[in-house]
Amino acid sequence: ARDLFPRLMASGRGIRGVPMEGYWRDIGDPGSYYRANLDAWEGKLRLPEQRGGALERVPEAFSERARYACRVYCGAPHRARLMRALTAGLMEAGADLTDGLTVRTVPGGVHIAPCADRAALCIESDSPDTARRFEALGRDVERRSRDVEEFFLTGKLNPLSNVQFGEGGAGTFSDGKLNTGTKDVRHRYILEEFAAFGASEDILIDAKPHIGTDRLYIVLQNLRQELLSLGAEVRFAHQVTGLERRDGRLAALRVTSPDGTHTLPAEHAVLAVGHSARDTFAMLRGAGIPMEPKPFAVGVRIEHRQSDMDAQQYKQYAGHPSLPPTSYKLSAHTAAGRGVFSFCVCPGGQVVAAASEAGRVVTNGMSELARDGENINGGLLVSVTPEDFGGTDVLAGVAFQRRLEEAAYALGGGGYAAPAQTVGDFLAHHPSIGPGRVTPTYRPAVRWCDLHDCLPPFVCAALEEALPLLEKKLHGFAAPDAVLTAVETRSSSPVRIVRDDTYQTALRGLYPCGEGAGYAGGILSAAADGMRCAEQIIKEITQHG
Repeated sequence: ARDLFPRLMASGRGIRGVPMEGYWRDIGDPGSYYRANLDAWEGKLRLPEQRGGALERVPEAFSERARYACRVYCGAPHRARLMRALTAGLMEAGADLTDGLTVRTVPGGVHIAPCADRAALCIESDSPDTARRFEALGRDVERRSRDVEEFFLTGKLNPLSNVQFGEGGAGTFSDGKLNTGTKDVRHRYILEEFAAFGASEDILIDAKPHIGTDRLYIVLQNLRQELLSLGAEVRFAHQVTGLERRDGRLAALRVTSPDGTHTLPAEHAVLAVGHSARDTFAMLRGAGIPMEPKPFAVGVRIEHRQSDMDAQQYKQYAGHPSLPPTSYKLSAHTAAGRGVFSFCVCPGGQVVAAASEAGRVVTNGMSELARDGENINGGLLVSVTPEDFGGTDVLAGVAFQRRLEEAAYALGGGGYAAPAQTVGDFLAHHPSIGPGRVTPTYRPAVRWCDLHDCLPPFVCAALEEALPLLEKKLHGFAAPDAVLTAVETRSSSPVRIVRDDTYQTALRGLYPCGEGAGYAGGILSAAADGMRCAEQIIKEITQHG
C-alpha cells in the first residue's frame, strides 16, 4: 500500500494506527513461517502446549525440513545451529583478503574460515572440544571511515583501508540496497537480522529496502559486538596470502599480519572475497584453484538534480513530504546488441572515489538513510564480455579494468581527480569546461574534459546510442547539463571461482562465496549465498564429524 497511503494523506484523509501488544508476525511466506516456529521453540511466544519457557527440543520433522537461514540440526555427536549468517554482502569486499572474518577452532573441532569480507558466520556447537575463533582481516569501520574521509579530502589513498577494503567491505560506503531479483526464503530472515543489528525496521516492509551508509556504520559495530559476545576473537589487518593442502583438502591458510606471517590451521574456509580482490584472485590462480572469466559492465556515473527526477516521476506530487526521493531503473539495447543500463542508483547521494590501487581512478555511488542530498546518481554501464578483454588469461578482465582506471587517472590529472563531462558535451564530442545546473559531488575533485579520451570506443558508442533511448523512457535523463564522471569498473567480479554442488572448489574444504566469487550480485543475494555455504559446512560436520 505504499502508493495508497501517500494519496490518502494528500487528499486530506486521516490514517490511523492501532497499537497492539504481544507477538505478531505475518506468516504468509515460508521464511516467516519457519521463523515463527523457531520463535516458539526459543520461548519468544507462548503456545498452550509449552506451559511457559522454551521447547526442550526441536521436533525431528521440523529439523529435517527447515531448509533456510535458521536451519537446526539435531543428534549425536553434534547438534549445531546456525545462529548468525549475515553476510558476504554487507560484509562484502576485501580485495586483498584484507577485510573479513576467519573462524577456526582447535584441532578436532569445527573449522570455519570466511576469509575476506566479513562473512559473519557463527556456528554454535554442543561438541565440548570445539572452540570458536574469528579473525577479521582489515581495519575496523571506525578507523576505516577516517581513512576514507582523509582520502576524499586530500587524495591520500590507503591501499588497505578505503571504499573497497575494510570492515563491511564495499557495502559500507554505498546505499546499502537490499533489493534483489533473486528469490530465496532466507531473505526475510536476513532483513530481520539487519533490523535487529540497527537498520531501520522500514527495510521489513519497503519494496526496495536500503540501510544507508550512515546506518551501516552502526550495524557493523553492533554485529562485531555480537560476534565478540558469542566468544569470537576478532583481529584486523590480516591478509590471507596462501593455501596449504593435505591429501587434496585444505589444511591451513598462510596469513600475513603486522606482526609477520603465520600459518592458520583450517579444514573449512569460506572464501567470501569482494569483487575487487585482485591479488587474491592472483594467489588462487597460482595455487591452481579453477577460475573462469565472466561478463561484467563498465561505464560512468551519471548525476542529475534530485528535484528534477522527482518532478519527472511524481509530477504534481513532487515535493510532498510523505514521498521519498525517487529512483529509477533503466535499460536499452544498442543495434550491436550491447546492453546499457542503470546500476546502483543512489537517490540524494554522492559519487565517491572508490580507488583501491595507486594510480587508478574508480567511481561508485553512496547515499545515507535520509537520501536528502541535492543530487541523484547512478551507474550508466555497458555490458562487456571476455571477448572484449583483449586476452585469454583467466584474469584478463582484471587487466581490462586496470587499463580503464589508469586512463581515467591520467585524464584526471593525478591526485585521484576524476574526469568529468556534461551529457550535452559528450554527445557533441566537445570537451567540457565546467558544470551547468548540476554540481558534481565526487571528491577529491573532478577535471572537466572529453571522456572519449579515456573510455574504449565501443563503450562511448554504446553510451551515445543509449542516452537518447533512455531519454524517451525518462524525460530529463539525457539532459545536457547532467554530469558523467568516469570511470566505473567494479560493477561485479571479473571472475568466477569454480565450485560444485557442495559449494566447494577442487580443493576440498574451500568454499568460494558471494559477489567476489561470482555467485551473487548485491548485499541480499550475497548474504543468502553465505548462508548456503554455512549450511553445507554444517551438513558436512554433522555427517562426518
